[in-house]
Amino acid sequence: MKKRIKITNGKILTPFRVIPNGTVLIEDNKITGLSENTVDFAGATEIDAKGQYISPGFIDIHVHGGGGHDFMDGTENAFLQIAETHARHGTTAMLPTTLTSETDELLHTLDIYKSAKEKNNKGAQFLGMHLEGPYFAMNQRGAQDPRYIRNPVPEEYQKIISYSSDIKRWSAAPELDGALAFARYVKSNGILVALAHTDATYEEALLGFENGFSLATHFYSCMAGVTRKNALRFAGAIEAGYLIDEMDVEIIADGVHLPAPLLKLIYKIKGTDRTALITDAMRAAGMPPGESILGSLHDGLKVIVEDGVAKLPDRSSFAGSVATTDRLVRTMIQIAEIPMLESVRMMTHTPARILGINQTKGALLPGMDADIVIFNDNIDIDKTIIRGEVIYDKGKD
Repeated sequence: MKKRIKITNGKILTPFRVIPNGTVLIEDNKITGLSENTVDFAGATEIDAKGQYISPGFIDIHVHGGGGHDFMDGTENAFLQIAETHARHGTTAMLPTTLTSETDELLHTLDIYKSAKEKNNKGAQFLGMHLEGPYFAMNQRGAQDPRYIRNPVPEEYQKIISYSSDIKRWSAAPELDGALAFARYVKSNGILVALAHTDATYEEALLGFENGFSLATHFYSCMAGVTRKNALRFAGAIEAGYLIDEMDVEIIADGVHLPAPLLKLIYKIKGTDRTALITDAMRAAGMPPGESILGSLHDGLKVIVEDGVAKLPDRSSFAGSVATTDRLVRTMIQIAEIPMLESVRMMTHTPARILGINQTKGALLPGMDADIVIFNDNIDIDKTIIRGEVIYDKGKD
């Protein structure tokens, strides 16, 4: 007999409108219907949304850690704890993300991903791995470990791709020697290619786009804008992100990495359908302020978390994000003054479309996966439902 759930008395956020007092019907792991009224649904368990919002689950396509763990810790427990931590904040699906490393460590992380995915039944779903690096511009390395930054070599990236079918995204700098061939090869294997940690000029970024780089990783962060050479000005990757209409951008919308004017500018130019919200969260996400470690526990960078962001110990620069997806949506509404429906779309439908999974995730429509979040006007998460299972319930926490 099919498991049935009926979510009633909520404001349903569809891709097109808000249904003010609607009902969502679920059978097993799929949404089977939406209604503007309370309807009879024989044998269903009823969940009262209590007048709150019923939203698609949040999809985070760039996240490194949370709850005191990092995906580079090399343990199943780290993967599972990160998934559980972010589910409490409304994330129903994510792309676990790596840092620059030696190839052997990267392959080990891919092994751990495969085993952890099979055991992940209490947290956000794993959609595949995002490899961030190691093919970056040294000048734009940010908090990435410079010991492992290098140019792409076919023997290396072909080995990595042949090793695992779980790689869904790879971020690199398009101006490096060998980067265009890298992008073409990665894309030919069905993997999303993103530009990141880059000193590319507009022309180099455009050439990268033509060869497969279709997404700008943490837009503005660790990428060049306008520069001057011998009194002449040159546009950079930031301007390319704006000028190439078909290029998607992702933003760390924590209100710290990008202040309100830049959030508004991105929204004005790129719009909700080309802008995805990401946490880019490190291990301190979901943890109290204080000391933490960016990257690996055995040789990572010590940081201090304060003012809602991770900083270098001397406070000279940011060292990572501690955002959660509920905070991203809240920031876009309250600080960037973007309507609820559009803010949620950037956390749901747009990342699903970028990953090519928008036929099953990212919207509340019949036939879609039953990944659902219930929250109030302040985006405080009440319940997280993943494929028809209540994974987090604030009332039982």
